[in-house]
Amino acid sequence: MGNARYTHRLSTEGTVLAEMGVVQFLKAVWRFRDSLILVLAPILFSSILYLYPGKESRCGYVILVMGAFWVSEAVPLPVTSLIPVFAFPLLGILSTEEVCVVYMKETTIMFLGGIIIAIAVESCNLHERIALKVLLVVGQSLRRLMAGFMLTTTVLSMWMSNTATTVVMIPIVEAILKALFTKNVPTAKRKISPACNGTKGVTGLLVKGKSQVVTVNGDTYPLHQRSYNNPTFTLGPSDSDTSLEMTEMYGGSGGVKVKGDDVEGARVVNNNNNINNNNEEPNDDPVRNALLATVMYSANLGGTGVLTGTATNLVFKSFLDSTYSEPTGLNFLTWMLFNVPGLILCAFLAWVWLQVRFLGLFCVKKKGQIMDTSEERKIAVKKVVEEKYLALGPIRSQEKGVLALFGTLVFLWLFRAPEFIDGWAKIFYDAYGVKVNSATPAMLLFFLFFALPAKLNFWCFKRPGGKVRNTANNNSYMTWDEVQQKVPWGMVMLLGGGFAMAEGAKVSGLSRMVGEQLHGFVWVHPTIIVLVVTFMTTMMTEIASNTATTSILLPVLNELALKMRVNPLYLMLPCTVASSFAFMLPVGNPPNAIIFGVSKMKAADMVKTGIVMNIMCVLVVNLMINTLGMALFDLNTMPAWVNSTIVS
Repeated sequence: MGNARYTHRLSTEGTVLAEMGVVQFLKAVWRFRDSLILVLAPILFSSILYLYPGKESRCGYVILVMGAFWVSEAVPLPVTSLIPVFAFPLLGILSTEEVCVVYMKETTIMFLGGIIIAIAVESCNLHERIALKVLLVVGQSLRRLMAGFMLTTTVLSMWMSNTATTVVMIPIVEAILKALFTKNVPTAKRKISPACNGTKGVTGLLVKGKSQVVTVNGDTYPLHQRSYNNPTFTLGPSDSDTSLEMTEMYGGSGGVKVKGDDVEGARVVNNNNNINNNNEEPNDDPVRNALLATVMYSANLGGTGVLTGTATNLVFKSFLDSTYSEPTGLNFLTWMLFNVPGLILCAFLAWVWLQVRFLGLFCVKKKGQIMDTSEERKIAVKKVVEEKYLALGPIRSQEKGVLALFGTLVFLWLFRAPEFIDGWAKIFYDAYGVKVNSATPAMLLFFLFFALPAKLNFWCFKRPGGKVRNTANNNSYMTWDEVQQKVPWGMVMLLGGGFAMAEGAKVSGLSRMVGEQLHGFVWVHPTIIVLVVTFMTTMMTEIASNTATTSILLPVLNELALKMRVNPLYLMLPCTVASSFAFMLPVGNPPNAIIFGVSKMKAADMVKTGIVMNIMCVLVVNLMINTLGMALFDLNTMPAWVNSTIVS
């Protein structure tokens, strides 16, 4: 018997030691995961070179290795994007010259033009002025503040990077939260006329229909509710003022009976002011998270509104331009006509959902715990926003100039070749036979930002008695140092890597081979495929770069569409838009990471909130492509431009 116990103990200890060994091993593996991926991924994927010899498999090998590095971030994303420069020539897929050219395509220059515009807007604080002005106009209640932040962040992130937009909005959110939750905000005094008789000189502190403190002849007593069905104070309708019905209650000190009549000076405050006997700090977490999540989601959504809003949009445009020689119907204007209505719908649903999630909309129990902003708090918030707005001073000539140049660029982009009319680019095509694309006006405006004076303080524009211009300052709208520091050069490399990958897949025949393997999906209804692809894309971009994900999926979807005899836009356009719907994880995109760092949300809370956003936005983009998209791009018919495939 003793031997059996001893043997069992040894077995148990051995199991524990074995489990500890496994845990330590897994920790070591996790610690060196990047090095393991760098070594193992090329080795494991090399098997396809022997199983399927040919140019297609060699290109597929490079794409698989890049995909593993992109997902794991074993090396920085921009560094992974440069792999085709040496891998494609060494594997006989493309020459070095052919690979390097695609890293600086017309689409990349257009992307840089959009970034330069954003830098100019940021350098003169025009974006902050716009944000504060919108908040002043929309109002200061919680719902209006959320709507104001959503509107401002969405519009700014259409033209600026979502990271810069998020960084700009966070200090404004923090200032407003401070105004909302600062204690001892002066409260308005109202005359409260109850319907019953009682002792004169009784004042009460009303909080969401309950009195927590009552003062009788100068002595303050905490009040308690006698029973669940007998509240202390209840608010009811009155002709023109707040009405108070006071039932007989007992104070917590001395059992004082309290009834009131014509009570003067009672203060009506909000529950989230949380003024009580213990002077506890208010719990602002739900409101804080709601406002910050509003900024986070709208920053991600805004990039879908315009063609230059995010890199994935330009990856899509570049793929179409390099695959088909004839116009596909997708341009700056048609992109906005399709995506802006969907963007508005997604933003509205996000506004409603965040109120449900954090502010208790449609939930009476939870709603009673959340602040219904009092007039005093609204005044405090408005004062904070006004102070920040006034601190910017009157609008300067630099801001006016940036706004004028920005508007000019948008106009040139919209009407370059709108297709429903002859655009301005046709004038130059008819005159010289040269095609003018969107990068041309972008670089023209970029040049003007350095050539035109930002301040009109010279010649006849100089004010009498004004300061003498400092000749050391070039008086431009921005400096080259600003451009060098703020342009995301890593994103430029990432775009180029995606273009190189797509070019290699096309030249090697990999795209065609993958399309042939997808022949079994021809019998699946296209609507089902779009739904599956958009949801899959959204999930993939939670853990992988959206630019990399789009670069990998678009060639496959194009071949699948051709096999199914449907318009390629029907599959590729919603996939591209869905790649921006990464709302669940902090690593999904920069705004998620920034907001997660400054908010009090846990990762689980972000997942719970974000999964609903993912589902809603995926359903919206599916709705839009099957309604507005059908009418705008004539998706019911196979277009003639699919026969204009560019052969490399």
